[in-house]
Amino acid sequence: MGRSNKHKARDKNKGSLPQVPKNLKSDGQDVEFSRETADQGDLEALARANAANQRVQQKRSKK
Repeated sequence: MGRSNKHKARDKNKGSLPQVPKNLKSDGQDVEFSRETADQGDLEALARANAANQRVQQKRSKK
């Protein structure tokens, strides 16, 4: 293709970027929640999230 072996990837920093330790990563569930102050929309969202988590766990257990 006319390119020599000198051509490297443009991002030379990509290979040396530090990785984030697992204990510093969040699972996205860092919001406080109390059922006493929840409205109907919050409860419906919680039920949908729980149902989605159960579907994911069932798919993982079938593999």
